[in-house]
Amino acid sequence: MIIREARIEDIERLLEIYDIAKAFMRKTGNPHQWNSSYPDLKTLEEDIHKHQLFVMEEESIIHSVFAFILGEDPTYNKIEGAWLDHSTYGTIHRIASDGIMHQVFKKAVDFCGEKCPHLRADTHEDNKIMQKVLLKNGFQETGIIYVEDGTPRIAYEKVK
Repeated sequence: MIIREARIEDIERLLEIYDIAKAFMRKTGNPHQWNSSYPDLKTLEEDIHKHQLFVMEEESIIHSVFAFILGEDPTYNKIEGAWLDHSTYGTIHRIASDGIMHQVFKKAVDFCGEKCPHLRADTHEDNKIMQKVLLKNGFQETGIIYVEDGTPRIAYEKVK
C-alpha cells in the first residue's frame, strides 16, 4: 500500500469512492453529513492543485482518499469548547474508502502525523462510526465547531 498525492486523472475513481462512502453513511444512520454533491469536482480539483489531496493505492487501485491541510482552518477559529494546543496543526478532511482496505483512518493518521504532530478533525453528530474511529486513534473530543454552511460538527484533536 502506498499513499501518494492525488492527480487530476484520479478524479473519476475518487468520485466513485465518495459515492460508495455516502451510501455507507446513509446506511449506517448518517444521512446528513455529505449531500449528493459534496465533495464536488471543484473541491477535489482545488485540493489537487493545492497538493493537499491524497490517495491510498494498492496494486495500482485507489481504495481511499483524504485531504490533509496544513495550517489554519477558518472553521476552527471559533469553538464551543477548547482546543488542547494552539501550535501549528494539520487537519484531516473528506476521508473516504471503497471498503476494501482496512484501517484506512489509522494509515491516514500515521501519514499525517509524520508531517505534523498536531492533528485536528471533525465529524457530524450522526457519524457514530467516525466518532469511535477518531477516539480509537488517539483523538480527543474538544467541542463543537460550525462548518461553512453553519451546521455543527464535533471537533477532535490529537497532539503527540
